[in-house]
Amino acid sequence: MTEMTVCGLVCRGCPFLSKPCQGCADTKGKPFWVLKYGLTTCPIYDCAVNQKGYLHCGQCQDLPCETFTKLKDPNMTDEVFQQVLKERIARLRAA
Repeated sequence: MTEMTVCGLVCRGCPFLSKPCQGCADTKGKPFWVLKYGLTTCPIYDCAVNQKGYLHCGQCQDLPCETFTKLKDPNMTDEVFQQVLKERIARLRAA
């Protein structure tokens, strides 16, 4: 499993490690949660890797784009989500 996902999340310490998820690189953008939302592939992974050929969103000039910012964990408050977005963007730009 890679340490960082395409969207800048860090796999180590993920609260879903008990789920059958090997990370987005190993699952080719099909982590366990996509089916829960009626998707076949994570929209962020699909855009960055499948459509644009990037390793991660940090290589995209449009970071953060609408696809990146609208995919919010419904369990997060808006404030927490904004903080997490800032951290992910910083991590991706540094990669």
